[in-house]
This record gives sequence, structure tokens and C-alpha cells, in this order.
Amino acid sequence: MDAEAVIFDLDGVLVHTDRFHYLAWKKLSDEKGIYFDEEINQRLRGVSREQSLEIILERYEGEPFSPEEKKEMAAEKNGIYREYLSGMTPGDVTEEVRETLTELKKRGLCLAVGSSSKNAGFILEKTELRDFFDAVSDGTMITKTKPDPEVFLLAAKLLNKTPEKCLIVEDADAGIEAGKRGGMRTAAYGEAAKSGKADYILRHFSDLLII
Repeated sequence: MDAEAVIFDLDGVLVHTDRFHYLAWKKLSDEKGIYFDEEINQRLRGVSREQSLEIILERYEGEPFSPEEKKEMAAEKNGIYREYLSGMTPGDVTEEVRETLTELKKRGLCLAVGSSSKNAGFILEKTELRDFFDAVSDGTMITKTKPDPEVFLLAAKLLNKTPEKCLIVEDADAGIEAGKRGGMRTAAYGEAAKSGKADYILRHFSDLLII
């Protein structure tokens, strides 16, 4: 690997909280009488909470919600989501992920998280992953979400690395696009691997050790 730093998306890459997001949005949608299903949920990958709500509301046929009501709905969804997250433990991270991160650190690479999630710190603490990373760039620190590269450029800055020295690991096409816009190399994992847009395809998380 020519890179000096690896910047990881969180949800769907290091941990898998996608189901929690779906359940939280589903509960909120059902309460508000808004149609929501797995297909719509796929459009929310790598998208901010506020943007996700706007996508969900495309199917709503009632009276428009005010900006204040939308803010309350987004907060309510996050409260439901955090209830699910509170049950996370270190056991929610695979041994493959921990062993791969350990080996990357041994090889002298700097590691960071670049996530649009405002719950990134909470998740990292619950799963005992925080100590692996030299920096965390998350939704509490940025104004633009993927595919804008802001979250990754901030992570590179926190690591004191130039973008071309960074490799982005993502499971969403929006994240791959963000990495490319930021001048970084990209590795696709999970869903993003299907589109073929990234510089590298990871069939297994540990494939990071052989690229």
C-alpha cells in the first residue's frame, strides 16, 4: 500500500448499524403515517440525517411539515437510533476488523474515521474501537455531507497528511465519490464494491493488507 493513511467510513465498514437506522426511520415513519421501505432506505446510505428525512418525506402526501417539525422529527429518529446503539458492545466488531486495524497500525499507517454520523464518537466508545484511530472526523464537525469531500479532507488535515497520501474505505457510492473529489484513492467494501467506481475492491475487510 502506497498510502500513508487510511480513512474509514464507520457504518457499514467498521461496524454494521444499518439495521438500526432502518428500524429507527421505520418506527418514526409509521408513527407519522409516512410510507417507508427497504428500497427507500437504500437511498439513505451515506446521507445526513436531515437529507434522509427529506428523501423519506417525498412519499408523504399530508400537510407539509414546518422546519421546526422536521427538526423535531430528526431528533426523535436519533433518539430511537441511540436506544438501539446503547446495546452495542465490543462483540459487535468482528475479529477480522480488529486484527486488520492492528496490523495496519503495526505497519506504521495513520488511521482515521471519516463519518457523516453525529453518533460516531458514541459508537466508537461502545465498541472499544476509539484507541485504534489517530483522528476522528464526524458529523459534529462538518457542514457538508458526502459526496462532498469535507469530512475526508478534515480527517486528512487532522492526520497532517495530504489527500493524495490517503486511502478512503467506503461502503457507499456517495463516499467513494467524496474520496475521489477530495483527490484521494478509494477502496470499496460491501455495497459500494458492486458499482466498480473505486480504485480498489475489497471482498473482505482484510484485503486492505494486500492492496
